[in-house]
Amino acid sequence: MTPEKIAELIRGALPQAEVMVENPYNDGQHFSAVVVAPEFAGLTMIQQQRLVNDALKPQIDSGAIHALQLKTYTPEQWQQHGN
Repeated sequence: MTPEKIAELIRGALPQAEVMVENPYNDGQHFSAVVVAPEFAGLTMIQQQRLVNDALKPQIDSGAIHALQLKTYTPEQWQQHGN
């Protein structure tokens, strides 16, 4: 699994999302992602993360993605975060 493939899968479920994925250990199994999406408006953080995890469920279930550190933001939250 590559960061690019993970980003593509997330964008497939959340087409308006800005997605940044890294493989910090360069092992192809442990990833960190920041997802900024207008689709997150009005959702709790858990609901936001569930949307992302649902997009990656087959890869998580198969073990292709062993771990995913996830941060989710609406565009407004992302701006307030200083980005």
